[in-house]
Amino acid sequence: MSALDDLTVPAGDDDVVAGVPARLVAAPASTEEAAALIAASRDLAVVIRGGGTKIHHGPPPRKLDLIIDTRRLAGVVEHAAGDLITVVRAGTPMTELHSLPGQQLALDAAPVATAGGTVAANASGPRRLRYGTARDLLIGITVVRPDGRITKSGGKVVKNVAGYDLGKLYTGSQGTLGLITECVFRLHPVPLFTAFVRSNAPPTHAANILAGQFAASALEVNAAPGAAPELAVLLEGTEAGVRARAATVARLLDGEVTGTPPPWWDTPPWPAAGPSLALKLTCALSAVPTLVRAAVEAGLTIRGSAGTGVLYAGAPFPPPAAAPIQPGEVAGVVNPLRAAAAAAGGHAVVLIAPPAARDGIDMWGPVPGLDLMRRVKDRFDPDHRFAPGRFVGGI
Repeated sequence: MSALDDLTVPAGDDDVVAGVPARLVAAPASTEEAAALIAASRDLAVVIRGGGTKIHHGPPPRKLDLIIDTRRLAGVVEHAAGDLITVVRAGTPMTELHSLPGQQLALDAAPVATAGGTVAANASGPRRLRYGTARDLLIGITVVRPDGRITKSGGKVVKNVAGYDLGKLYTGSQGTLGLITECVFRLHPVPLFTAFVRSNAPPTHAANILAGQFAASALEVNAAPGAAPELAVLLEGTEAGVRARAATVARLLDGEVTGTPPPWWDTPPWPAAGPSLALKLTCALSAVPTLVRAAVEAGLTIRGSAGTGVLYAGAPFPPPAAAPIQPGEVAGVVNPLRAAAAAAGGHAVVLIAPPAARDGIDMWGPVPGLDLMRRVKDRFDPDHRFAPGRFVGGI
């Protein structure tokens, strides 16, 4: 029997990706097992699933034969505290990496999100202002290519790459170039003390915090139709230093210092269940207030990093008690926001849209360098088996 026969089982009712059901599911327990599985499934279209937190983001796959589930590829392989690095298997829940002894992987992610999925999506949260994204914290990676070959890039020290850093290529590739099985991350010490400053201040006030050089770890904005906008600042460090900085920031924003974040902190501005519209918006820092206003005027709640210009907007769609969605209705919301993001020096990506509206919009939108991305896809996955049609330009 082949690895395909040994490892696969018939898909169940929940084994669906963006509305497309799979035929088979496999959960390899090692890199070698995953390589044998992928080599034996040369004729199958594959989607990789980690914690499932983003499995329904983006367009549906053109075809789906096999879901490779990484839940058994889990565990911390090594934690070298003296070197501030950890080696983890791709299916390791992020919650385990937020609580290493005295150290942390400073990537905000849902507790059930996995290390590999976080890298594949180049995900991040509020603290990207200080620590960066998965792309910045990944220093080594092991990947099984679509032909079944095992490849490695980087290593266990921060400055270890000669030539092209393939880890950067796989980061944010959305599972289109292979299966990530192991990651090496740079860690940071757990801060001695933290404080939040909350204020009902407009996003224009964020510039004062950035200009003041308060070394904020996060600077978040939240705005919704019919409500006053809010700003929240996270400060980390020694207790005396944090208290002093927090007091000054609170005076600048006319806000209050608390020990806990606001309830909307690091929470998507769209419902967890039911039809919804969700977008990721980027822009230059100076244009954050303009983009926030455009989203609110479109009837969406928007929140995210006013310190990096990475924002998320969303709402139930259609709204509760509204008539069924009509063709072009979602495009009527997305297109003006996409134009506003482009004018602000950024982009708008539709993460989630009602199934009836997906065919009428380009969920990724125009992306520079698409021809190069297609050539990379052709080289790494010439048969276009991995996540077919889910990435930019139908890659």
